[in-house]
Amino acid sequence: MALIKSISGIRGTIGGTVNENLTPLDIVKFTAAYAAFIKKISGKENPRIVVGRDARISGEMVHRIITGTLIGMGCDVTDIGMATTPTTEIAVEKENAAGGIIITASHNPKQWNALKLLNSKGEFLNAAEGEEILSIVESEDFLFSPVDKLGKVIQKQYLHEHIQQVLSLELVDKAAIAASNFRVAIDCVNSVGGIAIPELLYALGVKEIFKLHCAPHGNFSHNPEPLPQHLTELASLTRSSKANVGFAVDPDVDRLAIYCEDGEPFGEEYTLVAVCDYVLQHTPGNTVSNLSSSRALRDVTRARGGEYNAAAVGEVNVVTKMKETHAVIGGEGNGGVIYPALHYGRDALAGIALFLTYLAKSGKTPSELRKSYPAYFMAKQKVELTPDIDTEMILDKVKEKFSDQQITDIDGVKIDFPDKWVHLRKSNTEPIIRVYSEAPSLEEAEEIGKQVIKLIQEFS
Repeated sequence: MALIKSISGIRGTIGGTVNENLTPLDIVKFTAAYAAFIKKISGKENPRIVVGRDARISGEMVHRIITGTLIGMGCDVTDIGMATTPTTEIAVEKENAAGGIIITASHNPKQWNALKLLNSKGEFLNAAEGEEILSIVESEDFLFSPVDKLGKVIQKQYLHEHIQQVLSLELVDKAAIAASNFRVAIDCVNSVGGIAIPELLYALGVKEIFKLHCAPHGNFSHNPEPLPQHLTELASLTRSSKANVGFAVDPDVDRLAIYCEDGEPFGEEYTLVAVCDYVLQHTPGNTVSNLSSSRALRDVTRARGGEYNAAAVGEVNVVTKMKETHAVIGGEGNGGVIYPALHYGRDALAGIALFLTYLAKSGKTPSELRKSYPAYFMAKQKVELTPDIDTEMILDKVKEKFSDQQITDIDGVKIDFPDKWVHLRKSNTEPIIRVYSEAPSLEEAEEIGKQVIKLIQEFS
């Protein structure tokens, strides 16, 4: 059981004791601190805050506590109920709200829940803002409102608005998708994707949908992280139903995994690569992903005449770098597509609509499309840490060892070799150093990772 407070929000397991788990008291304190922060930066006595949640079993309980606390802090609430993370982000802007809270633990198992915090643009808070909220939590420096100044709640639905915005994107071609008569298999892991994804597909003109786990009851039918080892049913269904493509999303629908018509995974890193390639063909420009994402995006961007930049891991860092470099598209290699023409947030609905348009216009199957991209293989390993290990000293020594290679140290240490790379960074949530590596073969990727792990152990 755990409670993790970080600059990006609070998350933990349900039940147990205060300050060790995500209990009602912890939720109240964190929500009140966020409300106090929003009142301060907005200068409003009754700022509006949008609240949405995924379909987790604990979602209703957490949602009621958050809504009640916000009212008690004098905030007006737009309650959009069960909604995807990108839908909530879009709602913040449409409501001209001062902020938003998304109740979701993303890809974590059902016993987890979390609060993701948004600013008035519907984007995640930056590190300094997160630190300020943590400070307010620690000092309990918040003042609840008297009875005549309590907030009010209105309830709205925003999924239809979200879908209409996706359909209105210039690079989404509903007619081309409808004319292709696509058969689509989906796995929505018993969360809000089960509501959002079928509605999107029907709106795009998809005639046949083969559904897995679309009942949004939150009792996840398998591990909710959309990785191949958890999506064997979707692979089988895509193949057996003779679907043209398969899609899987995580519980809050900001990550998209794609399956080829033969039941083989397209590869989570290549969701972003393919969607970016399609966008760059029509709107040439720059791209951004994080340091732990595939080099394939760099290759595709350069081939299309654009400039690729890497950001520190974390959606807020990717968005910041995208704005700095005027990127036309970007995201994270875990299947997170960020398309600024819609909004600055990972959005699986946008990813699906753009990918289906690309399939329709290219006339290629997903497997043919996948073969057209540079072939890279990624290995993800880790080193357990003990309290006496000086992580910064280890990272500095690794930098020295590979000083003849290209080094990036904005987020841990990334070593770029001519034909491969390895990225070391201390986890924000676990006592480990993550060691990600990529090369033209899985064996090479694993080998360079093991070499660096051996060095870490020597330096320890």
